[in-house]
Amino acid sequence: MKIGILGGTFDPIHFGHIRPAQEVKQQLNLDEVWLMPNHIPPHKSGTHVSSEDRLAMAQLICDQLPQFRLCDIEAKRDTPSYSALTLAQLTEMYPEHEFYFIMGMDSFLSFTRWYKWQRLLELCHLVVCKRPGWQLDTNDPMQSLLDKRQHDINQLTQVKFGKIFMVDITQQDISSTEVRQQLSTGTLPEGALPTEIEEYIISHHLYQNPTADNSN
Repeated sequence: MKIGILGGTFDPIHFGHIRPAQEVKQQLNLDEVWLMPNHIPPHKSGTHVSSEDRLAMAQLICDQLPQFRLCDIEAKRDTPSYSALTLAQLTEMYPEHEFYFIMGMDSFLSFTRWYKWQRLLELCHLVVCKRPGWQLDTNDPMQSLLDKRQHDINQLTQVKFGKIFMVDITQQDISSTEVRQQLSTGTLPEGALPTEIEEYIISHHLYQNPTADNSN
């Protein structure tokens, strides 16, 4: 099967994560999308609620969306969640699948600074979510990587890894930081959270303490 992998802290999971994943699934005709909450994000200081709560919220989304599955492989790891290590483990566990690692444009622009980024391209395809009409500067070093590996989303691939798919998605103006800030004041952010996530946050008294941060 063709499996999309969307990782993140999901702190909390919101429509800014969910809707792009749905659009990617449709445009690339993926069989499933696996939501993969991190345990120890390598580029952030930590999360604001427990891994158990973030896994539970991601599971609620999977319960509502057909072909969405929860992947807890990183949440159960006690070391930083490096994507190359995760994909190596997933491809060993599920050699029959073809994995598509979903990321935003900001992550793609810093991709060559990721831990063993070349190894990641030997394990899966990359799916880069970009804004409609967006163009990469021809002088950007990532352009040469694209020139070698970009693949048309409308054409079938003959290999199980190493291609880059640039996918236009609808812009979602939702910030995890702003969501948490509103929740900390007792306000539900309008249009940002699915109902089941709002109910979980309320019933478990999450995000009630104001925290100043800039993470997403």
